[in-house]
Amino acid sequence: MQTKKITAEYIRGFIEGVGTFTFTTSSRGFNKKVKIPTFQLRMNIRDKRLIELIRGHLGLKNRVYVYHYPGTDGAKRGPQVMLIVREIGNLKNIIIPFFYDKLVGYKAAQFNKWLESIGKDSEVPEGFKILYRLHKSGWFSKK
Repeated sequence: MQTKKITAEYIRGFIEGVGTFTFTTSSRGFNKKVKIPTFQLRMNIRDKRLIELIRGHLGLKNRVYVYHYPGTDGAKRGPQVMLIVREIGNLKNIIIPFFYDKLVGYKAAQFNKWLESIGKDSEVPEGFKILYRLHKSGWFSKK
């Protein structure tokens, strides 16, 4: 892939199709499950450079993971690459402002539901609740 500049609009459109606003689950202490707000972009390994370009445009330093999960259903899956952002600072200062009120269709609904879930889900750690409070206060609208 040649090195081309990509635009914010390109990235938002791209994420409309293949990005995800979700939660990752981890264990803390004895039988304590927590849900960490997560932005995720996963694709076939042939698009690794594209994910790296998106990561660079956003100013993220997160690692692009390469993995191969063949699945258990007999389908032939190739290696994949994934960008995962779950650090509160990156979510608050980069991811949420970049996409806030700038998505359309189902991805906009998924994004808004994700923000609401951050505030209302008891399994989300208290430290991440600031993302919801900033959303409700209109702080991201001013960015």
